[in-house]
Amino acid sequence: MAINLDWSQCPVVESIPGKVSGAWVFRDTRVPVSAIFENLKTSPIEEILENFHVTRDQVQSVLNFAARSTQTPREYWRVG
Repeated sequence: MAINLDWSQCPVVESIPGKVSGAWVFRDTRVPVSAIFENLKTSPIEEILENFHVTRDQVQSVLNFAARSTQTPREYWRVG
């Protein structure tokens, strides 16, 4: 089951036409959110933070947003 996330609701990311082809990137960077997810498959978080120059808080915010987006509204309020 594919889940379409409404990244516009995540405060640490932005999509600007003409900036990285309009991809969702970490706010005020050119680092695509998708790059973090791809690299989490094979790299430790410390390496990702160093290589992409994003903060632990930024990455954690994106991961939390994605996790909350997979929960039903009832689960969200219980966990969130």
